[in-house]
Amino acid sequence: MEKRIELERRGKEPRQVKDLILDNTRSTQIEGLTDEYTSLESLSLINVGLTSLKGFPKLPNLQKLELSDNRVSNGLIVLKDCPKLSHLNLSGNKIRDLEALEPLKSFDSLTHLDLFNNDICNLEDYRSKVFKLLPSLKYLDDADADENEEDDDSDGERENGALSGEDDEEDEEEGSEEESDAADDGPGLAAIYNDNLGDEEDGDFDEEEAGEEDDDDEIDEEDEPEEEPRGKRRRQEDNGAGGKAASNNGDSKGS
Repeated sequence: MEKRIELERRGKEPRQVKDLILDNTRSTQIEGLTDEYTSLESLSLINVGLTSLKGFPKLPNLQKLELSDNRVSNGLIVLKDCPKLSHLNLSGNKIRDLEALEPLKSFDSLTHLDLFNNDICNLEDYRSKVFKLLPSLKYLDDADADENEEDDDSDGERENGALSGEDDEEDEEEGSEEESDAADDGPGLAAIYNDNLGDEEDGDFDEEEAGEEDDDDEIDEEDEPEEEPRGKRRRQEDNGAGGKAASNNGDSKGS
């Protein structure tokens, strides 16, 4: 057990350690755990093989003690030097009667006690007797005196709900800031895109109109008769005049 304790310390001084998990460490009694662990708040000794709590140190700040699946039958008086102890798990031990629990009467902070799979659970009116023996007790085997189970998730849900609400508020604030920054930076990409699209459409429209005008001009030019060369037109005029003169002479001769 001493080697396991040293390993779990992770280089910290004993007075700096707040949690120790020594589960499955094979030992019949407490070894290596001393009064130096003045800051220790949680200690787990599950399935160690303890038959006695002899040598248990003074731990003034210990609040939670896990002793399940051992072979402890009595000797709980050694825990008297842990005045802040509020959670004690003795399930799977050898507690047979109320007498073994007598030392716990002086534990004013003890609110949670677990005695599952102990012989004491077979006593008639076991629960009512234990609650009567330990006035400070609120939960026995995870249920109160009326056998209402403890809601372990309620505090967590409240905390999570509060955190979720805070996160939502932060997200809203960030969203507002982003919108404000976007407004300060001028029109967004969508506006610029729409403007460019409008310009392109106007350009297409102008090109189409210009094309139509050019087509009209081509039609007008095709309808107009081509202008004959001046020399050709003069010759035609002269020939026409000569023809008229000859016709007139022929008429004179005939007459």
